[in-house]
Amino acid sequence: MSATLCRAVAARAATACAAAVVACDGCPVQHDKKPKPSGGGCPLHFGKNDKNNMPATPAQERAPGQKEDLSTARIASTIPQAQGDKRWEYPSPQMFWNALVRKGKVGGATEGDMDTVVAVHNAMNEQTWLRVLDWEKLRDGPDPTLVRFTGRPTELSPKARLKQLLGHVAPFDRHDWVVARGDDERRYVIDYYSDESQ
Repeated sequence: MSATLCRAVAARAATACAAAVVACDGCPVQHDKKPKPSGGGCPLHFGKNDKNNMPATPAQERAPGQKEDLSTARIASTIPQAQGDKRWEYPSPQMFWNALVRKGKVGGATEGDMDTVVAVHNAMNEQTWLRVLDWEKLRDGPDPTLVRFTGRPTELSPKARLKQLLGHVAPFDRHDWVVARGDDERRYVIDYYSDESQ
């Protein structure tokens, strides 16, 4: 896959992954218009985890129309959760593909791209955490933990809005991360931009 295509796929995938899950009445898949999953039942899980707006139960089944098997293995991040020694886990390639399908964001991505897309997504989040830690050095308290996060790809931050008014491109994604040091919480608004010059 070319570097430009990889960046484009990664940007679309990261945007889709970060997008908030919207609660709905009934199944959003129009089963009369799409093939039913081979395992039967709806591949989407309702209810969401309030800490990250992702499905409460990870969707690890094959998506409707999926042709290739994808790994369901998840990787632990270095990012600590607020509860004890736990670390946040990244989505598996299957979970990522399911999110793209669920949100209609597949675009030019293929199932075979998911290992690369997930690796880029995970690296991007690890780098973001390192930047957050740099800012956290400016305040005292226990070691910082990520309490919750949400993707808000369709909402521009005030800074992104201003930059766009000044002629800059809009970010491809936005995350809001709530970081705690003990009982003191702080929200970080993170805009992700794509740099096509690299």
